[in-house]
Amino acid sequence: MDGGNQSGDSEFLLIGLSEIPEQQRILFWTFLSMYLVTVVGNVFIILAIGSDSRLHTPMYFFLANLSLTDLFFVTNTIPKMLVNLQSQNKAISYTGCLAQLYFLVSLVALDNLILAVMAYDRYVAICHPLHYVTAMSPKLCLLLLTVCWSLSILYGLIHTLLMTRVTFCGSRKIHYIFCEMYVLLRLACSDTQINHTVLIATGCLIFLTPLGFMVMSYVWIIRAILRIPSASNKYKTFSTCASHLAVVSLFYGTLCMVYLQPLHTYSMKDSVATVMYAVVTPMMNPFIYSLRNKDMHGALGRLLKKPFQRST
Repeated sequence: MDGGNQSGDSEFLLIGLSEIPEQQRILFWTFLSMYLVTVVGNVFIILAIGSDSRLHTPMYFFLANLSLTDLFFVTNTIPKMLVNLQSQNKAISYTGCLAQLYFLVSLVALDNLILAVMAYDRYVAICHPLHYVTAMSPKLCLLLLTVCWSLSILYGLIHTLLMTRVTFCGSRKIHYIFCEMYVLLRLACSDTQINHTVLIATGCLIFLTPLGFMVMSYVWIIRAILRIPSASNKYKTFSTCASHLAVVSLFYGTLCMVYLQPLHTYSMKDSVATVMYAVVTPMMNPFIYSLRNKDMHGALGRLLKKPFQRST
């Protein structure tokens, strides 16, 4: 387990959040339950939107893609973590660790960019309702989604390739649930200044720029809502944005706690925040978007009734 990281036999050990057997059993069932809830919830969102023509709108198109991203996101990390919690062999290969890191970084960026596009969709719908159909055409929606995927793939490649330049020596025990960027950089015995500088620079571009765009979008949205004379119409209009605003707050709140800080200050408390954005946020998204959404309630109800209707 010592030496450089260029050896094909090199491995890391994913120790996890605890090495105590009793705690590992609790963690296993906790994360298994959260994973199943996440998968079922997001699959239902995708199926409901795909099967109901009334939901074939830009807002739900991006919501379905957000759910798909969350599915990929949790599947990239949780199954391996569950195996490690039940297994005596907690090793992950160097290549496997880099692959996990690439998908983790790319999918976090994709989640963020899709949320920014959804904010733009709400801005057009509320501030320019007469132009909504033409402004958010299917062609533009596909173009925006393609840009989101392209930028996230590039973002993941940059950081994964930079990580291949890093040398690891000594202990390769990762006291964490997956191969996370800051954890790996803390284990490095070579200079990681370039990695950290690029991480901050690209993070500001990929995360803070869309956040600034979302803040400006909601400033214009709130101004438009305040001009609505009826209180009931104000509430109805704002309710179309409330779910998105809740998800953005949860996503950015946990993300900023982890990544917008110097590398040397990273500690165990930050691993809890990472679990929040890596596990809790994807699990909560389906509930947040369907909790008070009558259209989604109706689509889910019709989706669940179909098997019974066919059997009768």
